[in-house]
Amino acid sequence: MSSIELTPSQKKILRALTNLHKESEDAIKGEDIAAQVDRNPGTIRNQMQSLKALQLVEGVPGPKGGYKPTAAAYEALEIQQMDDPASVPLEHEGEPVEDVIVEEIDLSSVHHPELCRAEIHLQGTIADIAEDDSIIVGPTPLSKLVVEGSVDGKDDTNNILILRIEDMVAPAEEPEH
Repeated sequence: MSSIELTPSQKKILRALTNLHKESEDAIKGEDIAAQVDRNPGTIRNQMQSLKALQLVEGVPGPKGGYKPTAAAYEALEIQQMDDPASVPLEHEGEPVEDVIVEEIDLSSVHHPELCRAEIHLQGTIADIAEDDSIIVGPTPLSKLVVEGSVDGKDDTNNILILRIEDMVAPAEEPEH
């Protein structure tokens, strides 16, 4: 299948739908998506028509209806769907964050001596996380890497937190694999 080019607005709406669907597994109402992306429910309905035409969303009729993402939606957003993903803990301001999957930790500027950054790619909602908030990610399953830092920015469209790294620890003992 060829890659589908989505507008930033479509990406944000589709990302909100996949995040909400992951939490409940039910059809998601347009109003809930609208609240998540801070848009008018009418705008969401209009966008859903184009996303349905692209076969990224299916409509579920009836009072319990709404929208569900298709497998193609996850593909378009490059979200890896796994039955049992390895759990990597995420703490926000000292509190564990539930319903979030850490997909990737990208160390984007380790060569810069004063300013080390990490991009944390997530599945799940990051709406409550703000700039300068304290974040701890890890330990990761194999290397036991733990990254601590504060939020320098975030990309809501792609669900990425950009951290200013304050500490990074990976124990030097032999891995258990």
